[in-house]
Amino acid sequence: MQLHKHLWKSSFGKAALATAALSAFLLLAGAPSAKADHWDSCNRRLAYVEFRLHESIVYFGYYSPQANYWRHERHEAFEELERYRRREWREREWREREWREHERREHRRDEDGRRYYRDRDGDRD
Repeated sequence: MQLHKHLWKSSFGKAALATAALSAFLLLAGAPSAKADHWDSCNRRLAYVEFRLHESIVYFGYYSPQANYWRHERHEAFEELERYRRREWREREWREREWREHERREHRRDEDGRRYYRDRDGDRD
């Protein structure tokens, strides 16, 4: 029992506590910056696969199993890049559609030139 009390009072215990606190702080502080840029990783993977395909063709031949493997990897990298491009396009279209709807709702005018302001049920009773 006395050993535990003495351990925290010693310099070893203080150093262990400071190390644990510092490591927890660095672990939690580094988490937001750990996000990978998907576009760069797709392009980096594609460049690497193209390089490996070229090298395998040079060293093992055009119809070698190694070249076939890297052709398959290149196809998957192109598919991933295309999925990313399509997702970006869908998100951009969605933002533009939302903006058009906002503009239509906020700036719609009647026959006399008066602006409807958030009037969705215009001529309902």
